[in-house]
Amino acid sequence: MVRSSVPRLVVAAPSSGSGKTTVATGLMAAFAARGLAVSPHKVGPDYIDPGYHALATGRVGRNLDAYLCGPELVAPLLLHGARGCDLAVVEGVMGLYDGAAGEGELASTAQVAKLLRAPVVLVVDASSQSRSVAALVHGFASWDPEVRVAGVILNKVGSDRHEALLREALDSAGVPVLGVLRRAAPVETPSRHLGLVPVAERRTDAVDSVAAMAALVSAGCDLAALEALARAAGPLPGDSAPWTPWTPGVAPAPGSGPRVAVAGGAAFTFSYAEHTELLAAAGAEVVTFDPLRDERLPEGTAGLVIGGGFPEVYAGELSANERLRKDVAELALSGAPVAAECAGLLYLCRELDGLPMCGVLDATARMSERLTLGYRDAVAVGDSVLAPAGTRMRGHEFHRTVVDPGAGEAPAWGVLTPRRRVEGFVQQGVHASYLHTHWASEPGVARRFVERCQAS
Repeated sequence: MVRSSVPRLVVAAPSSGSGKTTVATGLMAAFAARGLAVSPHKVGPDYIDPGYHALATGRVGRNLDAYLCGPELVAPLLLHGARGCDLAVVEGVMGLYDGAAGEGELASTAQVAKLLRAPVVLVVDASSQSRSVAALVHGFASWDPEVRVAGVILNKVGSDRHEALLREALDSAGVPVLGVLRRAAPVETPSRHLGLVPVAERRTDAVDSVAAMAALVSAGCDLAALEALARAAGPLPGDSAPWTPWTPGVAPAPGSGPRVAVAGGAAFTFSYAEHTELLAAAGAEVVTFDPLRDERLPEGTAGLVIGGGFPEVYAGELSANERLRKDVAELALSGAPVAAECAGLLYLCRELDGLPMCGVLDATARMSERLTLGYRDAVAVGDSVLAPAGTRMRGHEFHRTVVDPGAGEAPAWGVLTPRRRVEGFVQQGVHASYLHTHWASEPGVARRFVERCQAS
């Protein structure tokens, strides 16, 4: 019998920087330490936090993005990730009610909580307030009656006296305090220009950070009350069923088809688990390789997927791996399918910050001071290995680099919002773009890619 619901709760906050990741990750690890199978999730397009979630739970961290995938897939994707789990913990994004710019509640934590019919635990940075905390919590709890703010965790509390003042104030807010966390340096995680440093780049230190988060949350939060809150979530919408990468009526044996190499390692950490699942469901043999360490593509590679990450941080090492760069260029020149997003796009350029890259694209890339960030609505300009012309998809941009194109390549996407422009490159079997997309929203992308690999 397919399970159509799961105990669950959403960890949210009034704003970014309040401590959501610390609390959510610590809560996941604390529940896991109690013997529970915990399904970790993150609202929005973020690739980095799910890496810490995976360390905390031993399961793949998955995203729930109502913009990239559509509201209708939020509950099914949660159920897919939560197969065999005792409960799910969902970390929110930004402030509780912050969503896609100009789109109302779309892609906000509040919308996801409503789609999941999940209780919300609000993490409040109480470091610079006392009685005002009650007004803040009351405002967030009453703003949207469909959002159930069921508890508060006070973060960065300075002393016993500070805690007493906060609790006294919150007595009148009608929202129970489920945890109090003191300021604690050991749970700090290093950041740089695009957020936290990914787990893959600091594995040992990251394990220690997650252990510290778990200890902090276990000591400061009422885990029994939080688990009971998750178990009281009730049923999901009646038509919810787990998402599946398999096409109804079509079940090719995974690994029976072409070999698809997927870039991984510290330089390419941005990927959604559903992409490799969709490739495998389409019959591909999916093999991961590390461009920082592997000098050759996996033997028999028929197609290549290079996701996002931090090639600018590892430009020297990527450039020094000349043998692999030549392999990638030769594969692309042969017409084999190559799908590259953001970091993958930079890797395919002639150079990045003056250092030689693969030279697949007649373009150069460089770091800039400007952050490009936001959701995008796009349409495929022409046919490619990923989609036929006219295919509509939604994507997300997040980078501090600029690509200066040469001449000759056709664009990949026509970006419709927030301003009209063309973006990316299509040449032979190569599709390279700054846009991060979520293939669960358009499963035909993976099937088409594998079919082209088979034919190449």
